[in-house]
Amino acid sequence: MLRDLMYHKGFANASLLKAVRQHETAAQDPELWKLLHHIILANRFWLRLSLGLPFVVEEESRTPESLEAIAAQYRETHEQEMEWIAQVQEPELARVLETPFIPDFSCSVAQAMMQVCLHSQGHRAQCATRLRQLGVAPPNMDFILWLKDRPTADWE
Repeated sequence: MLRDLMYHKGFANASLLKAVRQHETAAQDPELWKLLHHIILANRFWLRLSLGLPFVVEEESRTPESLEAIAAQYRETHEQEMEWIAQVQEPELARVLETPFIPDFSCSVAQAMMQVCLHSQGHRAQCATRLRQLGVAPPNMDFILWLKDRPTADWE
């Protein structure tokens, strides 16, 4: 199920970014940029923590200067996740994570990845609402409909 959720997350993120990039008003909207950057920032934090890689807050917290740069972060992160999720085993998913950003707390790698999926889903819904406010029809990003054909993420 976790693999399915992560594959779906990639598909949904790519679909959302494509919809934003296809509409000039949306592509220039600071509210969408802020949400999109927040989604990928959190995603990258939990992935890097799970992989035991450094996360440089000062660098990662800077909003990229273009929508294409944000999209590149999504694609790069998705590719790292897909490489990892394809080979990860249950003992690694059970490994305990701790972070100074949430004192006196720990969770498993699987729980961290579930957080990433749920967190991004919530903010994608906010982005869809914002797209509607801007007169843009958001893409269909429902998990259950994705299951039918399981399309891959289209980053173009």
